[in-house]
Amino acid sequence: MRWHSFLLAAVLVVVPVGLIAKQPDLGTALLVGASGFYVIFLAGLSWTALAGLALAAAPSLPVAWSLMHDYQRQRVLTLIDPTSDPLGKGFHIIQSTIAIGSGGITGKGYHKGTQAYLEFIRSAHRLHLFGIFGRVWPDRNLFLLFLYLLLIGRGLMIAANAPTLFTRLLAGAITMIFFTYAFVNMGMVSGIVPVVGVPLPFMSYGGTALFTLGLGAGILMSIQRHRKLVQS
Repeated sequence: MRWHSFLLAAVLVVVPVGLIAKQPDLGTALLVGASGFYVIFLAGLSWTALAGLALAAAPSLPVAWSLMHDYQRQRVLTLIDPTSDPLGKGFHIIQSTIAIGSGGITGKGYHKGTQAYLEFIRSAHRLHLFGIFGRVWPDRNLFLLFLYLLLIGRGLMIAANAPTLFTRLLAGAITMIFFTYAFVNMGMVSGIVPVVGVPLPFMSYGGTALFTLGLGAGILMSIQRHRKLVQS
């Protein structure tokens, strides 16, 4: 693909990302931007061009920081030091890391996870489910990670064997969206990314995420089913 194809694709991604960020909803904007970036990258964007773009964008970070809203900057600062506001902005991060760490290897057992059942972590069934599993059943967290690795690996295999460029990009982007949702949610609970409203795929409570992610899984299966068994 020529450079102008990548430029046009970037414009098609930047416009909705900018509109969503202006609402403001930076978390959703970053997820939409990530899904668009995956398509552009899988279409053949070179590592050299990617490194050049990263170097070019680095000087604009102070400008981006100044354009962020106060609560967005606070989320980043809370991620760096959650103890700066332990009863406010940093409360959920601290309680989630306590829930994961206190479970140890064997866990606390069913209905014995104090962070959830004493409501130290609110809405645990929605966003902080991974932390609750880590306290009650650490082995289930490992099994959950294994299942996500299987899902992502299988999706990438489907993308590699897809018959057309369009289906390869579609399958690859859907698979990487699964990865992004899982990584951001687990990273949020573990304190390595800011707290945003990203559900744990196929696990967190809520119908919209389950429907959209299930739709993505169905598209992957359709691509696999309609692949060419013998390449001409």
